[in-house]
Amino acid sequence: MAWVVLIVAGLLETVWAVALEAAKGFSRAVPTALFAVALALSMGGLAYAMRSIPLGTGYAVWVGIGALGTALYGMLALGDAVSAARITCLVLILAGVVGLKLLH
Repeated sequence: MAWVVLIVAGLLETVWAVALEAAKGFSRAVPTALFAVALALSMGGLAYAMRSIPLGTGYAVWVGIGALGTALYGMLALGDAVSAARITCLVLILAGVVGLKLLH
């Protein structure tokens, strides 16, 4: 169960990062509220998962999922640059996350 919660918490990290950008310095109410809720749920999920997953593994997986999701969202929805090198780096992050799970 802790791994499922950790994955959801990592996905929520992507949500709060995207909402933070959309909040434009906390000047827009709806994205700011979404940021706050997603941040609280993401941190709460991470805290719950780390009750049974080691700190280093849990935090690295959480950050990796959030970074991967945020980068993909930027490329797919916001027009961030897409290149073979960037995709390769994202695949390496994914490989690291999967590796940490498998070696746990």
